[in-house]
Amino acid sequence: MVFTPKRSLITGASAGIGLALARTLAERGSDLVLVARREDRLTELAEELEAAHGIRCEVVAHDLSTERPGHTLRSRVEGDVDLVVNNAGIATQGAFVDADAEDLDRVIAVDMAALVDVCHAFLPDMVARRSGTILNVSSTTAFQPVPSLAVYAAAKAFVLSFTQALWCEARPHGVRVMALAPGPTKTEFFDVIGENAAIVGSMQTANQVARTALSALDRRRPPLYVVSGRRNTLAAAGARIVPNRLLLPSLARSMRRFT
Repeated sequence: MVFTPKRSLITGASAGIGLALARTLAERGSDLVLVARREDRLTELAEELEAAHGIRCEVVAHDLSTERPGHTLRSRVEGDVDLVVNNAGIATQGAFVDADAEDLDRVIAVDMAALVDVCHAFLPDMVARRSGTILNVSSTTAFQPVPSLAVYAAAKAFVLSFTQALWCEARPHGVRVMALAPGPTKTEFFDVIGENAAIVGSMQTANQVARTALSALDRRRPPLYVVSGRRNTLAAAGARIVPNRLLLPSLARSMRRFT
């Protein structure tokens, strides 16, 4: 089947994987709720997609690092949402001891707390009508700790674990939940942290990652999580086999070479 939600909400929709998912879903005929901080980019994207595909786009400019962002979004978005994509994410790179505490707070707020709150805000309506899909964007860094990306990798491991538990809870109610674990992807993410994180797997485009996610959702029974790219899948599997005592020093040396 071709997965075509009537209405999809995407956080972090102004760039990268969120932008690619928005365009792909619009091509499939889904109306969109586009969420990000940069309203000008969202408005430009909404106008482009409405003109190209005849869909309806709603723009919600919102900072997900604020308190209870999911419930704020739920109050601002009227009507049913068939697909929720928790894509927004940020990272800091470098030794944890040197990190700015406010930067770390923001990573935790956006990558974990906001994702949980968005799920908590939108899932009850899906359970009540016994339909809906939640896609949470994790990362291949979820499969092993990563020195110099310590908080980010841990946050993505949280997303992966949380999503799988939510899959089990939501499944009896007819709601589908899946995690997407991209490897390194050509997005603005690497403008912030540098391309050294590309050591964990092979670089892909945002469009490739979006196609991987939607191909998995096209299945009658999507997997609990999907890794984008064959090499990234192998790298994620290998990370689970190699003991961390051996893996982490190698990762740390690789990261230092690029820092």
